[in-house]
Amino acid sequence: MLADKIYEIENYPKSGELAKILNISLAAGGCVPNVATDIKTVCPEIPVYAFGRAGRDGDGKFIEDCLSRAGVDTSNIVYCNQPTSFTAVMSIRGGQRTFFTYAGASADFCADDVNLDTCDIGMLHLGYFLLLDKIDGGDGLKLLKRARKRGIKTSVDLVSENSPRYAAVRPCLKYVDNLIINEFEAAYLAGADPSAPLYGVAEKLKELGVSERVIIHRPDVSVCLSERGFTSLGSYELPAGFIKGTTGAGDAFCAGALIGIYGNADDKSILEFASAAAVSSLSAADAVSGMRRRDEVEKLCKNFKRRNICL
Repeated sequence: MLADKIYEIENYPKSGELAKILNISLAAGGCVPNVATDIKTVCPEIPVYAFGRAGRDGDGKFIEDCLSRAGVDTSNIVYCNQPTSFTAVMSIRGGQRTFFTYAGASADFCADDVNLDTCDIGMLHLGYFLLLDKIDGGDGLKLLKRARKRGIKTSVDLVSENSPRYAAVRPCLKYVDNLIINEFEAAYLAGADPSAPLYGVAEKLKELGVSERVIIHRPDVSVCLSERGFTSLGSYELPAGFIKGTTGAGDAFCAGALIGIYGNADDKSILEFASAAAVSSLSAADAVSGMRRRDEVEKLCKNFKRRNICL
């Protein structure tokens, strides 16, 4: 759980130079606020519980208020004396963004912070491996094992980095039902080249233990490999000027996929709605404001054609 502090600047200064900040905004960010809020916006009837750590400060209160307004249950958030995690986003209007993140309270988020007895959970989504120190250090594996033992469906996503640290995530895959990641994360996790065919990467990840589905998304296509076979779906062709921001699009895709999985949809339907949810997210500059109710998301995407992709 992060407070995204977005600073709109006129240009990137050289070392020792000054640049003006034109506007400042604050948004709740990270897996919990983004995915949970998107799910509740699309399907308000689905009960969603937030687990995470925040500081006893204004940013922590802000995140809790954002989640509560969306209808997310916040009673399981752990508050501590560490400052709430935040990201300072330096954004040139209509251009590049640079991110500076402070680990804060989230660095101490651990398996013991998730009490599975406090609510009736059917699915547990553990997000942002490689960004949470204790989760990466073994608590992620412990939590997934605990959920699997209780018959709770598990899903996982990661953050993108080019490093050898993906090897630490591989033992967790035996306790993951649904893996939802982008093409770079998938390749690094599988130990493959980023240019490797998606089918081969997905097949390797299934061999590493993912039990139900490997879902991989990239800008032009999304794919799903399950016991039903391999499904691919071209992304939507969007008109010039439609995309207002890409922040949160991956989380929106993940939320759409989780909604499909929750509803026992077939693999193609899961990809169809996940990609539509991502399109809805792209219609706003921040991570969650572009999301709509399910019928509105589907209505929005009726105006667009899908790319023809041959894998």
